[in-house]
Parts: sequence; structure tokens; C-alpha cells
Amino acid sequence: MSHAAHHVVTGGAGFIGTNLVFHLLDALPNATFTIIDKLNYASSTAALQPAIDTGRVTLEIADIADREAIHRIFTATNPVGVWHLAAESHVDRSISGPAPFIHSNVVGTFTLLDVCRELWADDRTPRRFLHVSTDEVYGSLELDEERLFREDSAYDPSSPYSASKASSDHLARAYARTYGLDIVITNCSNNFGPYQYPDKLIPLMIRNIRDDKPLPVYGDGKHVRDWLFVRDHCEALHAVFDHGRPGRSYNIGGDHERPNIEIVETLCDLVDDALGRERRSRGLITYVADRLGHDRRYGVDTSRIRDELGWTPQTGFADGLAETVTWYLTHLESIWDL
Repeated sequence: MSHAAHHVVTGGAGFIGTNLVFHLLDALPNATFTIIDKLNYASSTAALQPAIDTGRVTLEIADIADREAIHRIFTATNPVGVWHLAAESHVDRSISGPAPFIHSNVVGTFTLLDVCRELWADDRTPRRFLHVSTDEVYGSLELDEERLFREDSAYDPSSPYSASKASSDHLARAYARTYGLDIVITNCSNNFGPYQYPDKLIPLMIRNIRDDKPLPVYGDGKHVRDWLFVRDHCEALHAVFDHGRPGRSYNIGGDHERPNIEIVETLCDLVDDALGRERRSRGLITYVADRLGHDRRYGVDTSRIRDELGWTPQTGFADGLAETVTWYLTHLESIWDL
């Protein structure tokens, strides 16, 4: 795969996408990039501006479900790589309003794949489509079971969000098998780190702790997630893009399983310490009614990506969380209009 050519990153103005764009600029110094993003509430052009200022990155404001726009962009840029991260991703929002998730995650992914099918059908240039997905497609594990989700685990999505991502995974796999497109799929655990819009657990709690606002915790707070630092995720995506086997999927996790209440309590102490005040914020924790279809635990077996591609996460959980707290306390209002 030629890295000196052009690459498309969908959702490049979002959380993981922004981090990936900065990673790729450093890792592929001879490549150029087009970001396709419709700039929804969770996007930030302010965060991307340093990348755009390099002259190697162009932002195209477009909906990935708009076939005419996608066809135009792909025809003009002729990418050798598509890094597909664009998605509606907030589970709570999918419960209250599922339609945007079907539009972006299912119809949008179909549109991208079908444009690639059309344009790449008789093309001998090596081209690869990396489809980025979630471990939530596998459903839920019990707190006391030792089992982890493997790439061959059955899909059992619980929310409209995870169902839409499962659908997009199936489409990607089908386009690889039916049309021979070079497609690789990744399923990651919960990401954390800079540039995540503060409606997800960690940045929301940092913001609320700073502002002395209530810290809502679902149910008993014992729901467990595996946490993956976003820069480690970007390294993993690059490894899969470069060396993953066509048609294969790879689980990506940080091996940092933690109950939600432990995360919130740790953040309380970190933010209080960073602000130089007495540790008082744990008193803001408020248990609220559990969310509908709330999966109890996620955990992924990362043996495949470790054994086949040699990737392992490099960031310890405590170090990543401390860096994340510092970043949010200094960047919140400069990145989003909150």
C-alpha cells in the first residue's frame, strides 16, 4: 500500500478521528488527506485547524449518506485508503432518537462501500477500506464471568447504536466477500483521551466536577467497561491498515476493565487535586435510574491483533487518565462552544 498517496478519513473532525488525523500526519509524512465530516454537535473544526494549516489536510463538509457528494469527493481525490470512523456514537442519544444512527451508521456506511465498489471495480491499484466499529456489537458479559469477546463471538447488540454498528459491520464484511474489496474491520472498547465531546462519561464528569455540578451514575455504578487510550487506538488502527489480513476483523482493547463508579471516584480526586482544592467532589455523586438496555460488562480478547500484528497498548490507565484530566481542564471552552 502506497502511503505517499491520498487518504480519506471519515468523521475526522470527531474524537477518534481528530486524534487519528494528527497521528497519520506524523506517521505518513508524504501522504495527503481529505476529511469528510458533516460537523455535528460533537465535531470541532477548532481542534482540526492545526492539521488543516499544514496544507496536507482538506476538510469536506458532507454527509457520508449523500452518494452524490461521496462520489464527487472520491472521484476528485482518488484515495488509496479510506479510514471510516464517521458514526453517531452516543448510546443515550440512540435510545431517545434512533433515526440518525440508522442514517449515518447504516446508510452512510453502505453509501461509502457502494461508491468504492463502483469506482474500484476494475481498478488494479491497491486500495484498502478500514471500517472502525465497537465492541458493543457483541452485547453484554456478566460481571463474574471470565469470558472475553473474541472476533468470532456472536453479535448480540442491545441498543439502537450497537445494532446500527453491527449492521455496518455486516455490510463491510459482505462487500469484502461479494465484491472482493480489500476491507478490514476493527472493534474497539471504550476510548478516552483528548478531543472527546463532553457528553461521554469521562469528559462529562471532569466538566461537572470542575463546575461543582451533580455527577449522575447509572444504576449501582458497577457496570464495567474496558478503557483504551485514544492514541493507543490510533496506533492499532494504523497497524491493522498496514498489515491486517483482508476481510479480517480485529478486536482492540486497553486491558483496563473498571467499574464506572471507580472511574468517577478517581476523577473526583484527580480534578480536585488539579484545582488545588480539598477532596470534596465525591459528595456530588448521584445515583440515577439505570438506562434502558444497559449492558453490564464489556471485555475483548485482543490476542489476534497482538499475535498477528504485534500491537499492544502503551499507555497505563492512570497515566492516560491524568493526561486526560489535564487536557480537559485547559481546553474545554477553546475546542467547543459549550
